[in-house]
Amino acid sequence: MEFIKDLKKEFKGYNGSTFLKDLMAGLTVAAVALPLALAFGVSSGADAAAGLITAIISGIVISSLSGAYYQISGPTGAMAAILMSIVAKYQLKGVFIATLIAGVILLLAGILHLGKLTSYIPAPVITGFTSGISVIIALGQIDNFFGVKSVGETTVEKILSYGKLGFSPNLAAVGVGLFVILFMIFFPKKWNAVVPASLISIIIATIGVNLLNLDVAMVGEIPKTLLPANRLNIADINMKEITDLLAPSLSIAVLGMIESLLCGASAGRMTGVRLNSDRELIAQGIGNMIIPFFGGIPATAAIARTSVAIKSGAKTRITGIFHAVGLLISMFLLGPVMSKIPLSALAGVLMVTAWRMNEWHAIKYIFSRKFKSAIIMFILTMVATIVFDLTIAIVIGIFTALVLLVRRLSEIEINIEKVDMSRIDNIDDKLNRRYSKAEVVYITGTVIFANTNSIEDIADNLRKDTDTAIFSMRGVSYMDISGAQALQTLINQLINKNIDVVFCALSNSAMEMMKRSGIYDMLGEESFYWSVECALKDHRPRISENIVAN
Repeated sequence: MEFIKDLKKEFKGYNGSTFLKDLMAGLTVAAVALPLALAFGVSSGADAAAGLITAIISGIVISSLSGAYYQISGPTGAMAAILMSIVAKYQLKGVFIATLIAGVILLLAGILHLGKLTSYIPAPVITGFTSGISVIIALGQIDNFFGVKSVGETTVEKILSYGKLGFSPNLAAVGVGLFVILFMIFFPKKWNAVVPASLISIIIATIGVNLLNLDVAMVGEIPKTLLPANRLNIADINMKEITDLLAPSLSIAVLGMIESLLCGASAGRMTGVRLNSDRELIAQGIGNMIIPFFGGIPATAAIARTSVAIKSGAKTRITGIFHAVGLLISMFLLGPVMSKIPLSALAGVLMVTAWRMNEWHAIKYIFSRKFKSAIIMFILTMVATIVFDLTIAIVIGIFTALVLLVRRLSEIEINIEKVDMSRIDNIDDKLNRRYSKAEVVYITGTVIFANTNSIEDIADNLRKDTDTAIFSMRGVSYMDISGAQALQTLINQLINKNIDVVFCALSNSAMEMMKRSGIYDMLGEESFYWSVECALKDHRPRISENIVAN
């Protein structure tokens, strides 16, 4: 089995020193993951315990089966953003069922080798999607940050509900949230590499709130068990719920696929170890099928935790298991303390996380360089992510990309020049007379369905006395059947005008289409040349009349 073979390679030479590196890296990741797991659990519409359980189970199950040793999975901000609407509409039970279904979808995607599909999503679409998710995360923290209440199934609906319910901020909650934000922003980066600013800020905020006895909402009870009362039971699942939750499940699966594989691609470049995408999807599928039975929410590979693992010296997938064990110990030992964490402090962590999620370098690049197509894809995908469902946003982004691609491919350049025999090494007067009324048609671009009119119009743009049309196809990278049919129509028009037709410098793919479409047989081998110069040096007879006759 390939997986066993890869495991043997991964653990070859494993010793006490390697074990210690994995242990320290795992504990470091746990320190980073703890506040994030609690925060993402709350922001998803579940609770802090659900986020913590997700990180623990995914750390054990998914890390063990992962497509690469460095992948660290758990709850993420992007996933929490789409779970809010599911919780609002279907309650937490709906999230559990949707997670199970999404796990099945991911498992099938891995088995069917569908991991490569993510490579067909343009980079600006992913950037726009990420920015849209970051906005949703930030807006979703308004309630906890300001200590207010809202209602609605979507972020937009919740914001609009403040008009009816009122908006009266809890100044103590705002102060705590602001403290966490400022602390994380100004915390020295070199110190953050040792102890994460998010963890320290939450500790300080929790101590301060409890010492001063401030009236702010807190996390609440953290159960000291991996089998809480609020979890999925097989008996609770019915077919109607499965049918209703197919669309949300697909959104979860798509997001899980995108996040996990992009994380793996980025981490693979950092380590030089390539991610097995199919195996990763299978691992994510199995993990998400198990998680809801422990009361957890969907998990994906997380770039923040994965990069920490790599930078901390992780050597094998045991790092992910150690991180999970560290979180489990924290649950049992620090549960009473974590229950007193202010929700506004977690909101501050998530707001900073949302800001840092944005691919600012990519955004700056496409806007500063004025890549219009990329800008359009980015903006449309971001807006669609905020307003609509994830799946719809991705579809809109890809559709926009395809439309812009076709538009770009349809831009064909056609230049017609009278033959100048002085430009070639020629002293043959007979050749000069033969091509004295010839014109070269230079075509640059793709000859496809979107520009057939431009191809067919060539006949009207030739001079009236032209007797030979030499088509230079060196700039044609691709030709589809519609383009070939347009050329056929053009050739017939030219032949009917007694104009000889010659083709030069065709690529292999263009030549293949010429043969498949019948143009090659129609004109004959003698009408195709390696270059324009080769054609102009050939004492070829005019063959148009013969073709017409045939």
